[in-house]
Amino acid sequence: MTIRQLSIFIENQSGTLQKVLELMKQSRIQIIACTIADTAEYGIFRLICSEPERACSELKAAGVAVAISDVFAIGMNNQPGGAADVVRRFSAAGVGIAYMYAFVLNGQGILIFRTAEAAKAEEVIAGEGLQALSEQDLPLQI
Repeated sequence: MTIRQLSIFIENQSGTLQKVLELMKQSRIQIIACTIADTAEYGIFRLICSEPERACSELKAAGVAVAISDVFAIGMNNQPGGAADVVRRFSAAGVGIAYMYAFVLNGQGILIFRTAEAAKAEEVIAGEGLQALSEQDLPLQI
């Protein structure tokens, strides 16, 4: 079970992030969670939003480089060590995590991650009784 995430490539210069945020605002697409990873020349703005396919289309139409991908969303305890407890299970099974980020929504911790080993990750989720969240579990519509 996965959810859709946008990865938006933006130049590291003033105004480029604002352009993306304004496009999302004008399209009335709600951002649920986001993170930015950067290099010297560009950033990757990853986000979970209310309408990922429409957001992708709107951004592409505006000339923004964007990709859509599937990521895992795992519910976890909102307490110190919650992420460590979840990641330990994947690590023990040999599942590599390419990147991750977490946030709290309505008092519940949510860990987002991407792996090249999706089938193996799904086995860990099922075998360990982890709470995999779908887009229906997140308040993605405004």
